[in-house]
Amino acid sequence: MCGLSGEIRFDDARPDIAAVERMTDRLAPRGPDGRGLWAQGRVALGHRRLKIIDLSESGSQPMADPRARLVGVFNGCVYNYRELREELRGRGHHFFSDSDTEVVLKAYLEWGTDCVDRFCGMFAFVIVEQDTGRVVLARDRLGIKPLYLTQTPDRLRFASSLPALLAGGDVDTSLDPVALHQYLSWHATVAAPRTVLNGVRKLPPATVRVVEPDGTHREHCYWQPSYTRRPEYAGLGAEEWTDAVLQALRRAVRRRMVADVPVGVLLSGGLDSSLIVALLADEGQRDLATFSVGFESEGDEEGDEFRYSDLVARHFGTDHHQLMVPSDRVSKALEGAVRAMSEPMMSHDVVAFHLLSEQVAKEVKVVQSGQGADEVFAGYHWYPAMADVPRERAADAYLDTYSDRSHADLARMLEPGLLPDRDTSGEFVRAHMAAPGAETALDADLRLDTHVMMVDDPVKRVDNMTMDWGLEARVPFLDHELVELAAACPPELKLADGGKGVLKAAGRRVLPREVVDRPKGYFPVPAIKHMAGPVLERVREALTAPEARARGVFRREYVAELLAAPNAHRTRRGANTLWQVALLEIWLQTHGIR
Repeated sequence: MCGLSGEIRFDDARPDIAAVERMTDRLAPRGPDGRGLWAQGRVALGHRRLKIIDLSESGSQPMADPRARLVGVFNGCVYNYRELREELRGRGHHFFSDSDTEVVLKAYLEWGTDCVDRFCGMFAFVIVEQDTGRVVLARDRLGIKPLYLTQTPDRLRFASSLPALLAGGDVDTSLDPVALHQYLSWHATVAAPRTVLNGVRKLPPATVRVVEPDGTHREHCYWQPSYTRRPEYAGLGAEEWTDAVLQALRRAVRRRMVADVPVGVLLSGGLDSSLIVALLADEGQRDLATFSVGFESEGDEEGDEFRYSDLVARHFGTDHHQLMVPSDRVSKALEGAVRAMSEPMMSHDVVAFHLLSEQVAKEVKVVQSGQGADEVFAGYHWYPAMADVPRERAADAYLDTYSDRSHADLARMLEPGLLPDRDTSGEFVRAHMAAPGAETALDADLRLDTHVMMVDDPVKRVDNMTMDWGLEARVPFLDHELVELAAACPPELKLADGGKGVLKAAGRRVLPREVVDRPKGYFPVPAIKHMAGPVLERVREALTAPEARARGVFRREYVAELLAAPNAHRTRRGANTLWQVALLEIWLQTHGIR
């Protein structure tokens, strides 16, 4: 719902207020409704506000609590803030606003860093203890809300986006070879805490960092489901699991209606977003606004799924909005989408989300989205192959299925100075797969996808593209209680019925069967997938620009080979290699990184 920024000094100098102001101003799209700045001693905070809860000025930030001697900035929404406020009132706390931000401050005063365990929602926040100089940074369990960091021996800066940190200046923008290895191995995903830039890191999901006045800090992860069969669910059959999933999803959707403004739904016509619409209708929502986007077909590739979204909209009587994007708009929209990216993202639907968000933001400020269901409930086509893999071979099977290419392949692509001397991405996967918990190979796969890969690809994508237009996207499938339930669900129930079996069973109770039993769809953007016309020209321009040649990331002969046959080179999972290579360079150039 907002954008935050700030600086902490570890020496005797004052914070660079001008730098904090530049960072704050760069976050204006995330918070078009208000701007605030606070500075005292060694700390300065900036904030841009998107008014969702408590529309009065009482909810403005940075928010100071004079009695508690706390100051904070907050991004996101604590959906159970009303219940927590009543509990805190019962403990003697007094409130001056109706905002969830003040609940966060009072909860920290009451429970310290353990307050995060009580929050249901998506959030990143920074709290300053005025008396001690201690600063606390925290991020929600699934990393839905971002928090980027850049540190030198004398100071720490933080912001809701990487471009905001760049606006502050004095950032090491050299490329991180390990992050680059991940980018090229995992279809543009770079796992926290890394980014492709050596000088920028991100606070991992489900993490609290406590920074002392001298710059030392301690950090802990406060949440991680075990991905084991929990005793309280022993003996549940398929019907009982369907009941439990439907009840948990209903609660998650209901929670995400908390707002002082209308809430809509991004309706693709797939199972996940359609379930959200159905459950909202069950909750008695009337005149629910739904939004769909489609693209012109290219060759035999369809660019929209309007027949399904229209069916759901008619069935539940929603106020439906349909956006058809002509192919010639895609190349123009690409530039805006790249500017909105905190990190390079190669998925085709980035442009779709950016274009759709632009239109949706004209109608509502908050939407629910079906993001995350495929990772949480095993919906992708590669998951069934993990069912028969022995637990000890989980890492090998994952790398064979998920990786874009091998370490040896990367040696053909990258200049030697940017290639790690070993398979660092493979080592990362093996370490995660070897962690305690996760009974089966599929459990281990879903744990890695849900808590690492999803966070820094689809979740980040939705946040960046929607918030660039001041639109808050809420993701009920990433409700932490629903994720815990799904993690405990037997793998065979998730894999049933071609994937997401237990979710499809829930869907059949509330949706038209043709929506549940349709073939799985993906978000196609044919003009990018087929690398032609203006998009290809933009790619060629970026890869042959003086900045690209001076940077020297990719071997020139390899780039020439890609450009000679733009659609011939594919990753193991079928993505266009030229697009993956070019998108990185386009992103670097767009953000002025040399």
